Amino acid sequence: MSLKNPSDRWGGVSQCLHWATVVLIVAIAYIGLTMGDLPNGPDKIRTYALHKSIGLTILALVALRVLWRLAAGAPRPVPGSPRWQERIASLTHFGIYVLLFAIPISGWVMNSAAGYPLQWFGLFNLPAIAGKSQELREAAKEAHELMFWLLALMVVAHAGAAFYHHLFQQDATLARMLPRGWLKVPAAGAGATVHATDPAPTPSSTQTPDE
Repeated sequence: MSLKNPSDRWGGVSQCLHWATVVLIVAIAYIGLTMGDLPNGPDKIRTYALHKSIGLTILALVALRVLWRLAAGAPRPVPGSPRWQERIASLTHFGIYVLLFAIPISGWVMNSAAGYPLQWFGLFNLPAIAGKSQELREAAKEAHELMFWLLALMVVAHAGAAFYHHLFQQDATLARMLPRGWLKVPAAGAGATVHATDPAPTPSSTQTPDE
């Protein structure tokens, strides 16, 4: 498995960062939607602390993903994808990246404005990035929740598009974010099936890559 991103697929590092982020988003979403119903006590405090630690981890992973993409580049667009789909995909991916930065930062602001300490898995403390303020806390909380639901919508659209490409457009959009050979990619219009391990044809388009 290539570490850097070859021209026809995402490399091993990009895949690991992508799926690690997906797992953490699912985990933090579940915790965030259920922790408010917990009875007051040590378990609730630990759950809130876990939520914050995962959020900080996502923030770090997204920063690492951006740096790695700048260093490793991105594969070319999947051959045959209409330009309008590439543009919508690029806007969606950009929006997801922005939200994955903004949501943890808004949580950090909310925590700082509330005057609570912020630790990463109990290993070290992080500094406050805002002064104590009830008004700022409430504003950050509203922004945090609104951006979460917007992210959920965009992630569902992103995943739905990947499955649509795989099932109906029968291209390698989904397969190239997985290790080689995990998915079979039907050769559209060819009446045959090829594996994701088969080399992809070199596209002539210079459209924005999808991730």
